[in-house]
Amino acid sequence: MAVIPEFCTWLENTSVGTAVRQSTWLFPTIETVHVLATVVVVGSVSMLDLRLLNVAWRDRSIREIHEEVLPWTWTSFAVAALAGSLLFSSNATKYYHNFPFRMKMVLLVLVSINAAFFEMRTYHRIATPDAEGEIPMAAKVAGAVGIVLWIAVVACGRWIGFTK
Repeated sequence: MAVIPEFCTWLENTSVGTAVRQSTWLFPTIETVHVLATVVVVGSVSMLDLRLLNVAWRDRSIREIHEEVLPWTWTSFAVAALAGSLLFSSNATKYYHNFPFRMKMVLLVLVSINAAFFEMRTYHRIATPDAEGEIPMAAKVAGAVGIVLWIAVVACGRWIGFTK
């Protein structure tokens, strides 16, 4: 596993990592973009998750909400990932050893697994016009797990800057 720390050292010594780290305004600007993009990701995913739990937007189909929020989710996720990568490059060795950062990465993998499972195994059963009615338990579980995981991702993200 010595490859990862060596990669982190190389990354933070690149011109990009150095520029982000040494600039007075670049890190906070990128962090602002990262936070705003994350807000859109969590907000759009939460809209769908709350619908899956039948807590909100009961008058709209799950398919309708899914189709409306997914482009926002993916676009803002790409922006958040790019901004997060730039932030990571500024001090990669420090972040690599930071427990909340590692937890955030693990949680993002779990979020991805939950979303993939929902998309591949559950969504097709509730996205048809004749699927009106009771929301399957698997969809409700995916919604609840999604909300909990995203809250944990945000919490870990906030803790990164306050821990060594």
